Amino acid sequence: MRAQRGAALILVMWLVALLTALIGAYAASARIEYMQGRGLHGAVAAESAARAGLEYALVRLQAHEPEFAWVPDGRPYRWAYGAAEVEIRVVDESGKIDLNAADAIVLSSLFRGLGAEGGRADAVAGAILDWRDADDLTQPMGGAETPQYAQAGMPYGAKNAPFETVAELEQVLGMDRALFESAAAHLTVFSGLPQPDQRFASAQVLQALGVDPEMALLQREGGQMLTQDLVGGGTGTYSIDSRARLADGRQAVLRAVVRAGGGGLPGSAYLPLQWEEGATPR
Repeated sequence: MRAQRGAALILVMWLVALLTALIGAYAASARIEYMQGRGLHGAVAAESAARAGLEYALVRLQAHEPEFAWVPDGRPYRWAYGAAEVEIRVVDESGKIDLNAADAIVLSSLFRGLGAEGGRADAVAGAILDWRDADDLTQPMGGAETPQYAQAGMPYGAKNAPFETVAELEQVLGMDRALFESAAAHLTVFSGLPQPDQRFASAQVLQALGVDPEMALLQREGGQMLTQDLVGGGTGTYSIDSRARLADGRQAVLRAVVRAGGGGLPGSAYLPLQWEEGATPR
């Protein structure tokens, strides 16, 4: 009898231990799901704030009142959206150097200003023109057509067609990752202009154009250039960098190139041309 009671007690203890383990596992699983849900909620909230920043920027860019309108020259604007702080920078694509329209001199000057040695800057600029033109003749200042790509061991040759994206520049012979990352923010494929609009150009682009960047930026930011001269112009195609930060430190970044007006699409305020978004970890 005593042995039966002892066996029953051991069985009960095993059952209690099993139930405790199950409850603990369930609690841990619930905690993990709660934390995942909280993280997802924060990421979505930050991404939504960054998206709101982009759309708010378009409203300010198209404002008719100079005191309300934003200037698309890369200067930072800060905006509070609910519990999020949003920093927004906008550049009109006309203020950048167009890969399909700029000449080799402007391109080479940009690369020199970014630290490339003179001969290499000329060669890469020539290779850009050879990439986009339809002939098989290399540029006088240096360049690269299909034979040069073959000699370099590359499985492709010059495209002989216009650039479709700035990222395509990485395929051009002589362009390395470091120079691309330095130059990409100053380049576009959307303006179609042989010369950038100095009103919206960065210091690096102004220098490539032979303009004193320090003086030009001081005139622009110091109010010596009238606000109405800075708004309402350009192409209406903008690079927008919108960065949202929540109170808990969570962040999200949205980078996009958009064309204001929606391109004729019903109910659309803008047409996305490039879109890159994602929340950064805390």
